[in-house]
Amino acid sequence: MRLLLAIALAMAAIGLPTSAVSTARAASPVGVGDIVAGSVDRSSLLLRATYDVRLKLSWSNRRIRVDARLTVTNTSSRSIDRLELNTIAARLGNIRLDPVTVDGVAVKARRSDQTIIVPFGGVLPVGGTTKVRVQFGADLRTSLAGSNWLFTKANGVVDLYRWLPWVSRTTPFTRPNFGDPFVTPSSPFVRVRIVTDRRLVFATTGSRVSKSASGLTQTFEARDVRDFTVTAATDYRTNSRRVGNNTVVVYYRRGAPSAAMLDAAADAFKAFEARLGPYPYSTFKVVQSAGGYGMESPGLIWIPTGVNRSNLRYLVAHETAHQWFYGIVGNDQAREPFTDEAAADFVARYVTGLKRGSRCSTGRLDLTIYKYSSACYYEKVHIQGGNILDSARKMMGSAAFWGAMRAYVAANRYGLSTTARLLDALDDATSKDLGGTLFAPRFPRIY
Repeated sequence: MRLLLAIALAMAAIGLPTSAVSTARAASPVGVGDIVAGSVDRSSLLLRATYDVRLKLSWSNRRIRVDARLTVTNTSSRSIDRLELNTIAARLGNIRLDPVTVDGVAVKARRSDQTIIVPFGGVLPVGGTTKVRVQFGADLRTSLAGSNWLFTKANGVVDLYRWLPWVSRTTPFTRPNFGDPFVTPSSPFVRVRIVTDRRLVFATTGSRVSKSASGLTQTFEARDVRDFTVTAATDYRTNSRRVGNNTVVVYYRRGAPSAAMLDAAADAFKAFEARLGPYPYSTFKVVQSAGGYGMESPGLIWIPTGVNRSNLRYLVAHETAHQWFYGIVGNDQAREPFTDEAAADFVARYVTGLKRGSRCSTGRLDLTIYKYSSACYYEKVHIQGGNILDSARKMMGSAAFWGAMRAYVAANRYGLSTTARLLDALDDATSKDLGGTLFAPRFPRIY
């Protein structure tokens, strides 16, 4: 409606009848600002979005200020009339949302759980592009309790996970376990300029492309990533090793087991790349986080402060495996956790020789994270899920299995996959009836 009014006013100014508005709009080429009147009550994950962001981080008072500019093209097969943007700042950060604009015009955006819903005030047709600006302030947590460790300043480290408002779909944050309540498509380009009130060392999803003379402004860029994590400390040190065509870098603070972290990461990285295909980013970062749990992000993983040394090798391997399953091949982590968690845990335990049995009764593997208890989420999705993939490997033979997994990664690179697609990739690569004999009893929703 806003666009139609602007066209009508422009036509009136040059003496054309306003009845020609619809004809003029229909004849105009698809480009920036392509929203037209109407509504369809629909969003989509199948969008091409780039992000140009200014992040102001106040170390002293634990506050951030975000100014995110998105350029969004509707690459789905249907028109949409809103964006659903994920940011856990909306749940954990006491968010203060400024007016959101679409093509420069303020709209009535609203927060719902961890989602910012941005109405277009019209419809974005297939192939159309729009520019969205989202600004907000938020406060970092001070503890690691509950889910606070995802968005906190603690133990001398700032952890910012899922802070950048990213194309998603409305997904409940609260769950009875530590499953990941996220789903995000890849972006071809992200730029984040970080302004701070003191000199900090940053470990981010992106690569640093500039740094001011004062050291208080740094800019990072990333390509083909599905989120952008920021971690910072005043005293990070680094240790690195070349592995094939890539560099593994550990960011750590005094007292951390940096040598063990680097050894575990380099070994796992080499083993996974050999089996699953090439790693797309030049650098893989292993970062000491404030605490909580291990966590994955494209190009980067968190290993929490105080991690038990006996668990370090496995944890590093598991989070590194997520670089392929969730990072390169994405999925709906909330609704189909098997797709990334079982795959990541299987390959991690396979290369480390740490396979074990589950401590919970045998159960379904096709449920959402909201349906598993805290006690048995890990034991069923990770352990039982990984073990069923290992059973598939034994039935197929290792050569056929790893060939199928490598082909699956290549075919779904930077996309959003599903559990059914993963299982089909294995079933189609063998004459054995994996679906009927192995998968069907555990995945009744699919079979």
